[in-house]
This record gives sequence, structure tokens and C-alpha cells, in this order.
Amino acid sequence: MTTLYVSPGACSLGAIVALKALDIPHELVRVALRQPGSPIYDINPLGRVPTLQLDGGEIITENAAILPFLGDLKPEAQLFAPAGSVLRARIQEWIGFANSDLHPAFRPVTRPELFTDQPEAQQQVRKKGLERLHLLLGHVERRLGTLEAGHWLVSEHFTIADAYVGVFLSWLPRADISAEEKYPAIHSYLKRWLAHPAVQAALAAESQLRSQDAAKLSA
Repeated sequence: MTTLYVSPGACSLGAIVALKALDIPHELVRVALRQPGSPIYDINPLGRVPTLQLDGGEIITENAAILPFLGDLKPEAQLFAPAGSVLRARIQEWIGFANSDLHPAFRPVTRPELFTDQPEAQQQVRKKGLERLHLLLGHVERRLGTLEAGHWLVSEHFTIADAYVGVFLSWLPRADISAEEKYPAIHSYLKRWLAHPAVQAALAAESQLRSQDAAKLSA
């Protein structure tokens, strides 16, 4: 069975959403991040999630590789698009933007200690990080504002782009940003995203993983 190594609350949620939407049999394994000795380093030397282990033992890392791979496994589900199509390029465009711009933009805001040990400097890092994050969110807001009613990021179908981008939009409270107040198009999209059956199933799976850990601690 396909195994996905995850950490609840991390960007691995996007891969869980894709697995649920595609109805691919899988096992989720929770691993600790940024902790020496975590088993994730035995699977992925960089210690990152998601990491996908296939039935044959092959390892695939990075959402930008895992999501297209999963989407191609069940083309009839329309989570991806045919090779050579503009729609496929649009999906990859969103995944590339989320991977290279949107995801990293949260780090200086939510974890400024990664950039400096000085408390005062951390405040400056966070301030500049928020400027960058708002710039990117403005881009997303404008793009979402052009969508037809009921459409997802690239078409009327929920795709792997939605599975991924939605994760980071759901992180806005971590940066003390209210989408409802500042970004109405993002707020509307996020409400639909959170209500999607695959997202609901993925969030439930993460909750179950947390509960299992809590049960171990109390045993």
C-alpha cells in the first residue's frame, strides 16, 4: 500500500487531500519534524513532509512532484489534465507559485527565529515578511476575483492545484490575517475549499493522527 509520511498542520495536508479525492488506498504515517532521530530522516534525508513511499519501495518527495504523480494515476478523476494541454500548464503554474512563493512567504511571519536570534530583529523580519505575504495574497485575490461562479482555480473541477493552494490560504490565521476582512475572494474560496469532501476527509485524518498521539501520551 502507498504510504504517505505527514505531519498534521504542515503542507503535507495537500497530498492527503489529493489521496482522498482520488480514493487511492494509502496509509498515513505521522512523523516529527525538525527533531533529531525522527524516522522521517530515514525516508527523506531532508526531513520533509510529504514524502511518498510507493508499493515497490520508491520514494517521491516534494508536493510539486507528488501531486502531479498522484493526479496522473487516475486521469478519469480530472484532478490533473492531459500532457501538452494548457489546462495542465495552468495547474502546474499554481503549484509552482504555491511552492516557490506562497509557502516560503509564511516562514518570516510565523517563524522569524529562523532568520535571526535577536528579538528586535525578529520583529523587523516579521514586518517585512508580512509585506511580502500581503503582496502575494493580493495576487491570489485578484486571480480568484476573475473566476466564474462555482469554479475552482483553473476550471469547474477541483484539481491538485486547489488541493495545494488551499492549504496555504487556510494558514492565514497563523499570520493574524483575516481573509474575511481583507480578502473577500479568498474568504469565499476558502469556505468552499474547507467544505470540499476531500478536504473534510483529509482534516479528519489529521485529527485522528493527533488523537492517536494524545492517546499514546496518556497511556
